[in-house]
Amino acid sequence: MKEVLPDLSRRRLLLGGAAVGAAALVAGCTSNKEANANTSTSSQTRVNGGNNAAPGKALTMGFSAPAADHGWIRAITDNAKKQAALYSDVTFTQVDAGADAPAQIAALQTLIQQKPDVIVLLPQDGAQLTSAGKAAMQAGIPVVNLDREFSDASASRLLNKGDNYGMGFAAGTYIAGKLGGKSNPVIAEIAGIDSLPLTQDRSRGFKDALAAHSLKVTNRVAAQFTAQSGQDVTANLLQAASHIDAIWNHDDDQGIGVLAAIKQANRKEFFMVGGAGSLDAMEHIKAGDTPLQCTVTYPPTMASSAIALARLVAQRRGMGDLVEKEVPASITLASATVTKENVADYLPLGFDS
Repeated sequence: MKEVLPDLSRRRLLLGGAAVGAAALVAGCTSNKEANANTSTSSQTRVNGGNNAAPGKALTMGFSAPAADHGWIRAITDNAKKQAALYSDVTFTQVDAGADAPAQIAALQTLIQQKPDVIVLLPQDGAQLTSAGKAAMQAGIPVVNLDREFSDASASRLLNKGDNYGMGFAAGTYIAGKLGGKSNPVIAEIAGIDSLPLTQDRSRGFKDALAAHSLKVTNRVAAQFTAQSGQDVTANLLQAASHIDAIWNHDDDQGIGVLAAIKQANRKEFFMVGGAGSLDAMEHIKAGDTPLQCTVTYPPTMASSAIALARLVAQRRGMGDLVEKEVPASITLASATVTKENVADYLPLGFDS
């Protein structure tokens, strides 16, 4: 019988100060001469702290993301709402993404007709929502593409995403270091939805990191970014492999089921690396009560940054500490490696599963 998954209702996600970091990069000075560069006749160098938080032109911001039936997605939507609420000049309009890509496209068509000043969009599927992004852009509405990348760059003004390849590479690097040159180790990978480019990028990064240490993935299964699917595929994996040295699970939400299956099978010979940085995963890492020793982050704070950046785009403002007058076209967040040694630093940014 499958173990019943625990009730994981926890405290609400803390909106960390790092959430708005992408919209307010801190510039430092190394000399008085540099500090006065902004008074120079040259426009190509400057030190200017700026104040992007100061109220600007009032605007309406549309937002759409898949239903919050997954901890990371729920954190994305919560962060977006909370960040928008910090600005007196932003009217936040959320539209239901529906159950699939066609439903989200229909909802966005209605939103475009309402002519918001900017749209922040986390697609059900980046390729399928590309047409919706292009329709908005052609209507003069800038689009901030969040996380799941469109197949055509012209479908958005700005892409704000996590580093999926870097996430996989970080996981592979940690595992290789922990194995310490062990001969022919059995390394398992529990992926997310295989059809998504983000999953493919994570697997590619993982494979490349292992290959750099003459290692490879021995057993691989794919789940659906849910706890139940994680439990199901892990049960099958553990039956197929009588011995495993290390496991990388792509997603901490499905990791709840992964850990349940491991506990049910009473397997203890391996260590595990998670993915995304959920509060549940970090608490297990801190307690040392499961095989989970590390997680590589994919921060949902990217939604907060997307809102901050979309506001600047709509107001035709740049990022105060950058020299350029426009917000960049692409921002990729770094993936941090969280272990027992540094987990206390990342707990405030953990999201509820």
